[in-house]
Parts: sequence; C-alpha cells; structure tokens
Amino acid sequence: MEKPVFAANWKMHKTIGEAVSFARKLTESIGSLSDREVLLAPPYTALSAVSLACRDSAVSLAGQNMHWEEKGAFTGEISPNMLLDVGCTWVILGHSERRHLFGESDVMVNDKVKAALKHHLKPLVCIGETLEERERERTFAVVGKQLTGGLNNISPGDIKALTIAYEPVWAIGTGKTATPDEAQEVHRFIRKQLRELYGAEAARSVRILYGGSVKESNIKELMGMPDIQGVLVGGASLDVDSFLNIARCPLQ
Repeated sequence: MEKPVFAANWKMHKTIGEAVSFARKLTESIGSLSDREVLLAPPYTALSAVSLACRDSAVSLAGQNMHWEEKGAFTGEISPNMLLDVGCTWVILGHSERRHLFGESDVMVNDKVKAALKHHLKPLVCIGETLEERERERTFAVVGKQLTGGLNNISPGDIKALTIAYEPVWAIGTGKTATPDEAQEVHRFIRKQLRELYGAEAARSVRILYGGSVKESNIKELMGMPDIQGVLVGGASLDVDSFLNIARCPLQ
C-alpha cells in the first residue's frame, strides 16, 4: 500500500503573506515524515510563493482545480502547464463545490483527469453524495456513477497514479462528519468498484482519502479504518497548528 496522504485544501482563503507564513511554519515544524505525504492546495494567487516556501521540504503543492485544455480562450481558467510552471505536482479535481456550485459534470471531471495524467500531475479525484441522496439510500449509486464517469477510459496502468477522495457533501463545512464506520463502508465500496474495474493489484495501489469536517478530534479514529489512506482537510487546515496535529497523526 502507498503512503497515506494528508492534504490541506484552503479553498478561497489566505492572502499571499498569510499563505507563506503558514507554509514556512509547516515546513519548519513537520520534519521529513517519510511515512506519509503532505500536500498544500493554496488559492492560485499564492501558488508560486508557497512553492518557494516549500522548496526542499517534505510538503508538496496541489492546484485546487484546472482546465483540461493546454491553452486557449478560457477566461479565468488555469491550464495543466500553468500548474506545473509554479511547482504543482498534484491537482484536486471534481470537488463537490466545483460540481454543485459551478456545474462540473462527470464528463468534465474525466477530461480533467486525462489531462492531468497526460501532463504528469497526480489527480486527487473527489466523489461524494448529498444529504438528500444519502437519506434516499442512494449513496452507493451516486458514488459509483461519479467514480466510473470520472475514470472513464482510464487505463489500469494510469489508475495507479490516481488518488480518490470520498467527501460526503453533507459533511463538508457543516461540522457534521461521517462516523469512521460510515466512511469505511463507502471506502470499502469504492475499493470493490476499483477492483472490479481494474483488477486487484491496481485497486490496492489507489489511495482513498476521507474528506468532510476532518479535525484533530476525529483524525485518529478515521485513520484507524482499513480502507482510509489519508484525509483531505478543509476548515481545520486553515490553522497551521491544527493541520500539523492532523498531519502528524500516528499511523497504525
């Protein structure tokens, strides 16, 4: 199994100065942590400065989103090459806020995944159900559709470069969190789907992260689940001490 991932998604927060201050404290405090990967996903305006602050450290840089084309008349968008140019090695794709606020479809997410793989960016692909869908017992149907749609025509060889993040929409920024058992149930389903689509070896190599009101008080229990290989942290990642305590979680 690959190393677990602890990723901070800052969304539309932090000026350049605030982002650099956070990154410097994080890199100074976190050490090498060779048994895990730590990612920062700042807003676009801070990517270059944070990349410099994290140089020669154990912290990697991720874009929060990108377009699937390399260039063109796409006002306000960011290309894969632009992310690479500022030092990104990862990119978050298909986050629920992109899907629900900006209308991104599974087809669009799939195009972005293919573009990321083509340009050797590691895609962190988000999937998850709304509260209404969970209450209607459609969690597996929704998550399964997002998974197969987002990974359409991705080869078994390429699938190993992917990381999946299960983010129940009802738990993002709400303070509500799926219990470790609830999260594990969906992670187990995702692993089963990957195994059926790509085979056992490829399925084992794909890390599945949990995201949705992750905090210091629940990280240990979440990481104790067999199919949770890390977390995508939103609100709790805005405070450097909080994120440090999450990223330093002892591994079992």
